[in-house]
Amino acid sequence: MTSDRPTPQPGIFDIDPYVPGKSKLSGAGAIIKLSSNETPFGASPKAIEAYKRAADGLQLYPDGTSYELRQAISARYGLNMDHILCGAGSDELLNLLANAYLGPGDEAIYTKHGFLVYPIAIRANGATPVVACETDFTTDVDAILEKVSPKTKMVFIANPNNPTGTYIPFDEVQRLHQGLPANVVLVLDGAYAEYVHANDYEAGIELVSKNNNVVMTRTFSKIYGLASLRIGWAYCPFEIADVLNRIRGPFNLSAPAIMAGAAAIKDEQFIEEARAHTRIWREWVSKQCQTLGLQVTPSVGNFVLIHFPDAHKFNAHKADDFLISKRIVLRRLDSYHLPNALRMTIGSADDCRATLDALAEFMDPDNQQPDHQGSAPQNG
Repeated sequence: MTSDRPTPQPGIFDIDPYVPGKSKLSGAGAIIKLSSNETPFGASPKAIEAYKRAADGLQLYPDGTSYELRQAISARYGLNMDHILCGAGSDELLNLLANAYLGPGDEAIYTKHGFLVYPIAIRANGATPVVACETDFTTDVDAILEKVSPKTKMVFIANPNNPTGTYIPFDEVQRLHQGLPANVVLVLDGAYAEYVHANDYEAGIELVSKNNNVVMTRTFSKIYGLASLRIGWAYCPFEIADVLNRIRGPFNLSAPAIMAGAAAIKDEQFIEEARAHTRIWREWVSKQCQTLGLQVTPSVGNFVLIHFPDAHKFNAHKADDFLISKRIVLRRLDSYHLPNALRMTIGSADDCRATLDALAEFMDPDNQQPDHQGSAPQNG
């Protein structure tokens, strides 16, 4: 029977639309936005300068190969440019991978609290998402391997993971890869890789270099402060890069994005200062939350996952409402199966202090003047 209107592909209405962190509040006054893991430092002055220079050529199409940006990435990490693919954020690259390697009848695995783009990309291509359990909010390699079937064509893991902030060491990533069939693509999403200081961590470059079925994705949206420009990149085996180049848009990055990204990745001092600030204030926020009776999942990213007591009076939704009344916005996590937790981005020193003061007031309404100043770090 012919429909009287266009009909989307089967499974489209099974997709829950991605809902970003809240960024606006009604009423007047500034807000403290710690809901989207944005850096408090903005972009590198060198990136801003490059972006402004791009204004002189807005009438021209950008370089469809993103050559300048791929060259800068190649120089920074010592990679072969032919294995680097750039996209409009790592989201586009994740979707391109699903477009290229998933279809009806296929399965793709991700973890319980994994990035919400994974199931969207999987379902959009007619494949079936398969969820693997986590252990202590951390990727569980054995749980993933137990879910592998003849239908499995792809495995997505964010390492570090968002929104939990946890990671698995490189030997566990290797063990995961060794347990996968050769025809399964392992996607290592390293959006927060630049923040990790752990000696046993590796974002995936070595594994990609030595294998035909591993892809690492990265982004300029976090530590580089270029979220509005939507810049991502992937390091792939040449065969996969060739496939993705055949289906990506011909001009998928703007010229200002290419130029700003190339300048940003060269400003290593800017990045190191952001890393240092994040490490110091992430530890401080975690300790202060714990003194308030709140559980914090150990994080290596630029955010912390804060768990609230089960008591109705102090649950995460009430905490979020209270913080919003103070014009402070964190990230609700119901869609991540974490209804009694909030994710807090590590913002500026003042924003961190103000947020912890508000949380102290929420947890103890009689505490009218919480004071964290004495125990707070002096730098940042």
